[in-house]
Amino acid sequence: MTQTANWSYPNPIRFGAGRIAEIGEACAAAGITKPLLVTDRGLAENEITKRTLALMESAGLGSGLFAEVDANPTDLNAEAGVAAYNAGGYDGVIAFGGGSGLDLAKTVAFMAGQTRPIWDFEDIGDWWTRADADAIAPVVAVPTTAGTGSEVGRASVITNSESHEKKIIFHPKMLPAQVIMDPELTVGMPKFITAGTGLDAFAHCVEAYSSPHYHPMSQGIALEGMRLVKEYLPRAYADGSDLEARGQMMSAAAMGATAFQKGLGAIHALSHPVGAVHHTHHGTTNAVFMPAVLKFNADAIRTRFDQAAAYLGIEGGFDGFCAFVDDFNASFNIPRTLTELGVKDPDFDALTEAALRDPSLGGNPVPLTAQDIRGLFEATR
Repeated sequence: MTQTANWSYPNPIRFGAGRIAEIGEACAAAGITKPLLVTDRGLAENEITKRTLALMESAGLGSGLFAEVDANPTDLNAEAGVAAYNAGGYDGVIAFGGGSGLDLAKTVAFMAGQTRPIWDFEDIGDWWTRADADAIAPVVAVPTTAGTGSEVGRASVITNSESHEKKIIFHPKMLPAQVIMDPELTVGMPKFITAGTGLDAFAHCVEAYSSPHYHPMSQGIALEGMRLVKEYLPRAYADGSDLEARGQMMSAAAMGATAFQKGLGAIHALSHPVGAVHHTHHGTTNAVFMPAVLKFNADAIRTRFDQAAAYLGIEGGFDGFCAFVDDFNASFNIPRTLTELGVKDPDFDALTEAALRDPSLGGNPVPLTAQDIRGLFEATR
């Protein structure tokens, strides 16, 4: 298979090794002449970032950089990014990095021209219509991990620095105008990040496939996304220079984020508050919660996962799938409990209240009460 392609689903994507060289062309296609590259602190001095800044400079785009982005980006990061964007006279954003960098970059592009506070655009009802759509700056997204899929999403997850809650900021025009998916940019990922981000993509696919909402296109994408993670995450984990595996994992990440238009569920609703309060890695936290949530949802999803297991080459139907998840997590040294994840003295009452408010919960196939959520937290203690 030749892993080079141009896609237009759900947005224009330039896929293939070495295609970061097209950053100038991608910015031109997005109508950007002076971009601000937004990434996280860990990538600011990385060689792939320096190379991209050099490519920008040679394309006449300048080399604007903002990297004050936390692992779980906050409203304070967004305010600082907007200030840097407006002070520099930029006309677009290059979102560069993993989910944190991409989410913050998209938020900066969205908020730079708005006059209302960020929380007025939380993903509740039609709040997105409050935004001045004409003031939203274009984004070129360049993922450097394979998990979140934010490069194909119309939203960002931002942590409220006062309440320590993760909130979803949504607008249709947050969808990046151009995407460069270059697997060479993911080669240097450490093993634990490769595993955690890959399992984030897997969780997106599992929850989208579990969701009771009607969206057959997303259902099919979620199923194939699970297959790609099953087949290629072990290879990417074992050999970080395996470009085929890296490329397939980037595809799976984009597929997971496209699929969860159908909905997410309790895995993410539980994971979000834990990450916001205890600063755990999002994808790894999802993996910790997945076995308990699958068991909780068993009666509602057993039949569909009997079918999925057959497609994935897993024996034993739903029960076999659950056993596979346990073994899959263990193969990447994923913690089995919150304690092993490093969560100390969790306030399960506060976490339960936050999970109940999380919009992801609406996609779970089984409605959850506060008692149910508390039980799931206790089961993963």
